[in-house]
Formats: sequence, C-alpha cells, structure tokens
Amino acid sequence: MRSDRDELTARYSFPIDRFQYEAFDALDDGKHVVVAAPTGSGKTVVAEYGIDMTVRDGKRAFYTAPVKALSNQKYRDLIALHGEDKVGLLTGDNSINGDAPIVVMTTEVLRNMIYGRSRTLDDLGLVVLDEVHFLQDTFRGPVWEEVMIHLPHHVRLVCLSATVSNVAELAEWISTVRGRTEAITELRRPVELANQYLAKDRTEDRLQLLSIFVGGAVNRDAVQLDESAIRHTPKSSAGRSRKESNRTRNAGGAQRRKLVPPGRVETLKLLNDREMLPAIFFIFSRSQCDVAAKSCVDAGVCLTTEAEQAEIGVIIDDRLGALDSADLAVLGFEQFVRQLKAGVAAHHAGMVPPMKEVVEACFIAGLVKAVFATETLAVGINMPARSVVIEKLTKFTGEHHEQLTPGEYTQLTGRAGRRGIDDRGSAVVLWSPWVRFDDVAKLAGSSRFHLRSAFRPTYNMAANLIRTYESERAHDLLNLSFAQYQADRDIVKMQARLERRRQALSELQAEATSPLGDIDEYRKLRNAEREARRFGHVERVEEI
Repeated sequence: MRSDRDELTARYSFPIDRFQYEAFDALDDGKHVVVAAPTGSGKTVVAEYGIDMTVRDGKRAFYTAPVKALSNQKYRDLIALHGEDKVGLLTGDNSINGDAPIVVMTTEVLRNMIYGRSRTLDDLGLVVLDEVHFLQDTFRGPVWEEVMIHLPHHVRLVCLSATVSNVAELAEWISTVRGRTEAITELRRPVELANQYLAKDRTEDRLQLLSIFVGGAVNRDAVQLDESAIRHTPKSSAGRSRKESNRTRNAGGAQRRKLVPPGRVETLKLLNDREMLPAIFFIFSRSQCDVAAKSCVDAGVCLTTEAEQAEIGVIIDDRLGALDSADLAVLGFEQFVRQLKAGVAAHHAGMVPPMKEVVEACFIAGLVKAVFATETLAVGINMPARSVVIEKLTKFTGEHHEQLTPGEYTQLTGRAGRRGIDDRGSAVVLWSPWVRFDDVAKLAGSSRFHLRSAFRPTYNMAANLIRTYESERAHDLLNLSFAQYQADRDIVKMQARLERRRQALSELQAEATSPLGDIDEYRKLRNAEREARRFGHVERVEEI
C-alpha cells in the first residue's frame, strides 16, 4: 500500500500536506472523507488518490461537479492522468465514453442515475462530490443530499468543500446515514492573501489602494477615508442620508471627499502598473462581463506581446477552427478574438462551451491577463490569478439583492495567489456608496462559515421518490436529510438505524431464498397436510 501511495503522489510538483495524508489514511481504512480546505490548497489530490485506488481494485469511480465548466476541466485533467480511453464525461452538453471506469458528470446526472436505478451503479466503488458546500444553495443544494442519501451503501464518498466551521457536523451526519466518515480540515492558505480596498478620490483626482488590515487590525486610514465620503442615497432614504452626511461632516474634522467607484479601465491599468496581473474581475452580471471586456479594449488596453498574440491565435484555431464561420459570426467571434489578443476576456455561463474553454486555456497559459467573470468561475475551476477584484459586495439572487456571505467572499478570493508562482495574492474590493468600509472589513475578517442545509421537498423530488419507492419508504428517506439532522439529529439516527435493519433483513431473506421453491410456502403445505391427517386420509405432500 505504501509503495502504491508513493507512486501516486510522485506525480505532483509540490509536497503532500498533512491534511492530504490524513485523507489518504482514512480512505485506506475504508472510510468516507469530508475535506474542507481553502481554494488552491490541493483538495483534488485527495479525490485523485481515491479514484486511483478504486480503479486499481477493479471498480468504477464517478467525479461529480456542480457546473459544466468544472466538469469539462476535470475531464481534461483526468484524461491527462489516466488516458482518454479510461475517462468519460456526462453533462447536459456532452456524452463521451459513459461506460469508462472513471466518469466525470454534473451532480444532477448522478442523481438521475440513482432514481433511474441505473445498472452502472452496481460496480461503482467511489463518488467524489466536489464543492459539497453547495448543499446550502437554495435552488440546487438538495441534489447533493439526495445523492448522499440514495447512493448504494457500498459506494464510498469523497466530499470536497471550501473551509466551513461545522465540517464535523456534516461528517457526523454522513456517518449516521452512510457509515464511518472522517472530517479533515485545513485552515492555512497555500499562498498568503492581502485584502485591499480601492476607491477613486475625485477630490484629489486619484485612486487610493489601501490595505483593509494593518498589523492584524482594521486600517484606520481606510476607515477615515470612507467616513469622509459624501454619500448619496436614494430619496426613500433621504432622512438617513442627512444623518449620515452630518456625521460624515463632523467625523474628526476630516475633509469631506467625493469618492466614487473606480472605473474598470483605470482599475485594470493600476493593477498592471503595480504588477498585480493576471486578475479576475468578479461581476455578478453576464451582460456586464461582456460590456467590461469590450470597453477595456475599446479604450486601447493591450496587455500582450506579439509573441503572446500568436500563441493565442494557435489556441483559437485549435479549439474553434472546426466551427462554421456563419455560426462564429453570430457568436461575435471577431470581437471575441480582438479581446483575447489584447489579453482581455469575458467568462460566464451565457457563452458557448468552446469559447469558454478557449478563455480558460489562454488564462491558464498566462496569455490572457484580465478576465471579467461571474461567480461560477470561483466554483472549483482551476484558473488562479495573482489578484481578484470584486466590484460589488451585493448580488441579485433572482428575487432580491443580498450581501455576499463570508463563505462566498472566501470562495471568490480563493482564486487570488498562484501556488508555486506568487508569494501572495491580492483581493481588491472596490469602494461603493451602498456598503460601508466597516462591513467590508467584517466580511474579509470573518473566519466562521457555517454550512446550513437548504434541503426541502420539491415537486420534482417527490415525483422521483414516489416513482422509485413505496410511499412509506419515500417518507422515511426524507427523514434522513442533513436539514432534519440539524433540526433534530435523534430522528435521523433512529431512521438510519431502521434503514440498516431493513437492509439486513432484505439481505437475509435473499440468502434464505432457494431455487427449489419458497420455504415458507413449503411449511404451509406441510402444516396443512398434518392438519388434514388428523381428520382423515389425504394425499401426502411430495418431498422436495
């Protein structure tokens, strides 16, 4: 076993960390594992170790991810390790080699396999649930719990998560519903993170880039700068606006300043001047990602050399050369190429997959220096940057605007700092009239990210349960959810115990079944024969 482990870990260019070795030991001991660690710390190494050991044992392994872009990237990564013939891909866009020993898929695809009672689960040995903290997502979170509850019990789980404060609770729940589970936590980032605050001071006509923390405490210069700002709020908040203005006017006698959010072009130029590129700008709007990339190029931004532009052209031809020119024209191909060759790109779910893959390939190769992206880019996709810029700390959920949670902030800023390349990464938050600096500092300094289940019975879930199980059994399965465990863990423990007893009974009944006939039916016939003999002659039941 030790020689196998040495062989598997020799492929990495960095040393294996303590938490990774702990996960290896737990997997070798036959346990499920939940690994919570910062982005870029190497959680995927644990998944790859589990996949290698499973395939060597002659079983199949599935790697599930929450978004198609991450699935596509993991598919390419695993092909590089195992070869094209041993890896498959199943998403809404692609179905490639689905019978391979290693298959990458979205979590929803696996959920559908389970409800469809697919025979492909019979020889399944391991499932990797990447970004498992997604189970707190309001709309898609329940899928993770459905998978963990309904997967056959012989399948082991490797759950990968961003750092959360209650990872032990999640592991205890999995232990209750599936068996022995090890919680493994790593708090240290592989690359130091510098949290910074950028504001445009129109009073002095300059950009001010300040550290959010100095010496472990909140930067008082940044506090004073924010408090000196003349803030303008909507008319509905006019009363509050006057109070804030009066407070600002008298704050320590500080000069009142006209602060505005920095523009995208000037922010990009500042980062370039300070050698903080490549950078990812997180914008919570697909259309604004496109607008931002175009406006930078239209303003004359060019971050590439002629040699880099030639390399970009080769990647474009390789990935998009087979597409019809008419289709490319509809997709805005000329503008797309113009931006890429300037070292700028957009990246979001509204782009066709081949174009997104080109952006990812160019960014990973160091050819594209600035990407304007939605938050999906922060979900496990391996596109680390030297800097991350967050334009706003609020986003529209589809129903209302809400502030980022500490977990979401950590997920976004986790892209900052390239392991083995950068001594530190930078997370730059832009000044906003709607969010005070105190709130920014509180968000950046938070270290508690409590994972809360978003599980709820939906119409689709109920239909799948009723179609797959009897109504009483379906009701029992709902009692096994992480949400129920967080509300009343005793119910889940009793339900899990009942499930284990039912499973044992089913296995014993299967062992007691004879191909020569049903033993209970035979007993009934013999008893009937004995009773009949007591009252008269009957024909003897033929012996088996």
